[in-house]
Amino acid sequence: MNEILDAILAPDTTSADFAGLTIPESYRAVTVHKDEAEMFAGLESKVKDPRKSLHVDEVPVPELGPGEALVAVMASSVNYNSVWTSIFEPVSTFGFLERYGRLSPLTKRHDLPYHVIGSDLAGVVLRTGPGVNAWGPGDEVVAHCLSVELESSDGHNDTMLDPEQRIWGFETNFGGLAEIALVKSNQLMPKPQHLSWEEAASPGLVNSTAYRQLVSQNGAAMKQGDNVLIWGASGGLGSYATQFALAGGANPICVVSSDQKAEICRKMGAEAIIDRNAEGYKFWKDEHTQDPKEWKRFGKRIRELTGGEDVDIVFEHPGRETFGASVYVTRKGGTIVTCASTSGYNHEYDNRYLWMSLKRIVGSHFANYREAWEANRLIAKGKIHPTLSKTYTLEETGQAAYDVHRNLHQGKVGVLALAPEEGMGVRDEEMRAKHLDAINRFRNV
Repeated sequence: MNEILDAILAPDTTSADFAGLTIPESYRAVTVHKDEAEMFAGLESKVKDPRKSLHVDEVPVPELGPGEALVAVMASSVNYNSVWTSIFEPVSTFGFLERYGRLSPLTKRHDLPYHVIGSDLAGVVLRTGPGVNAWGPGDEVVAHCLSVELESSDGHNDTMLDPEQRIWGFETNFGGLAEIALVKSNQLMPKPQHLSWEEAASPGLVNSTAYRQLVSQNGAAMKQGDNVLIWGASGGLGSYATQFALAGGANPICVVSSDQKAEICRKMGAEAIIDRNAEGYKFWKDEHTQDPKEWKRFGKRIRELTGGEDVDIVFEHPGRETFGASVYVTRKGGTIVTCASTSGYNHEYDNRYLWMSLKRIVGSHFANYREAWEANRLIAKGKIHPTLSKTYTLEETGQAAYDVHRNLHQGKVGVLALAPEEGMGVRDEEMRAKHLDAINRFRNV
């Protein structure tokens, strides 16, 4: 690995030099172990500790197949799916790997007693398999996390509809929280030149998810002037939704849980902000009963911030805790678009407010290659910025996942893999200087 790192850090290494590097037999990776899948059985989610389940192991380099690439990972990041994997919830990811392994002799590689996790990376291509023409050794890349087979017609209008669609590093093995990752070549995109490795690695999953959910015709198809309610507006996902709303001429109504998080939204340019803790919203009277009076109070507060208008779009991801309120406050003919359920999967809402007012609920999951490419292009152009707040080492990934699980973080948290320190990998200093304040907006908050 030292030879690979030296080649990446050297200013004059050619593509031929990278192609001539020896690929090591093994590499360090963050893993969960199949024989520990029941270690948190019977415990509540909030007390499950990723620091106990995530390991840094030396694992064999996987065989490189057609249409694939091996990438030297300089940096990665922690997403909520890494937390789910680490606490084996809602199910153990080893079931995903077993099912994928039954698809073909090549996918059998993924069905192992350990799972290398992680759905983001920034790094350098080391090798490509047969049939790869667009990328070669030495290319500096980021990867999005959509893995598809595309042998069914279903996925050819929208690859997210491929029956064999999976999230790399969550439903497949050999993810990005490692020194080397195995990806399909159609996951690769150019690394934004003005960003460091850890900054470039942090937007991938959440930026693409927010783009499809809010901007794409496959999601809410946001337009200028729309009022957009964004839950968790300073978080890993919501911080990108807030930026897309502002950049697209919409009016974000940012829901946060502290004044500190409200201040981050103000720095992004948002003006309409609701601190749900300070204003004491309790959408559930108890475990089984919602409180419609709180929905109404919440709707009244939104109208105070919008000049009397209801929201056109709700950017939903908390799920059970907020969904009833989200359906209620959406304007007639509006859209609730949901991509997750971090507070619970069993949503409850009053359907009268949906059907009588012709509202729509749209499910949105990650993004297809084109949507991910467009989202990354906006990062590369400096229109949307990374929301990296803190960076950990590979050995500290358990703590990083713990912080995300406990909501102790802001924006995104990064993980250095091969990169020996933060701030490396910037190729366009002039462009970086123009956007430095925005790039560092979430740092050390």
